[in-house]
Amino acid sequence: MVRHTSKQIPEHLHEWLYAQGSLTKQLTQLAGGQFQVEPLHEHFQRLSFQDAKWMNMPHQHTAWVREVYLYGASEQPWVKAKSIFPILSLQKKARIFQHLGKKPIGWFLFQRATPKCQRRVLHLPDGWTRQSCYTWHNCQFIVQETFLTEFETFLHTR
Repeated sequence: MVRHTSKQIPEHLHEWLYAQGSLTKQLTQLAGGQFQVEPLHEHFQRLSFQDAKWMNMPHQHTAWVREVYLYGASEQPWVKAKSIFPILSLQKKARIFQHLGKKPIGWFLFQRATPKCQRRVLHLPDGWTRQSCYTWHNCQFIVQETFLTEFETFLHTR
């Protein structure tokens, strides 16, 4: 399922917002092998009503939230990513995602399986964003990726 906003998606971002597979791999290829993760915040918080509804979980459920910047071939971040892992998923195989540090989620998420994915595309204050609700080894979680201005600038200059 793909949901998107009524605002017109820029043509140069369309393929990125709807791409399947590992964003880590795609950004690394675009950047000629350069890729870096900068952790910003990791904390527990209650699921938002919207996220809980999307994953069919009680809204009072607690989740582990990880926020990072993803860098490619520039000194400024290309993507701001936020991952939301409900506690129930962390008690299963998804527990590996709680201790990633500077490693990207994509290295583990797409390693030996193709997870089921539902996607929404939105325009948020920081930029065009894709939200993916993954089901991976019977674990559900959300990965949100916002493409920042520096990424759009890089696309225009290549």
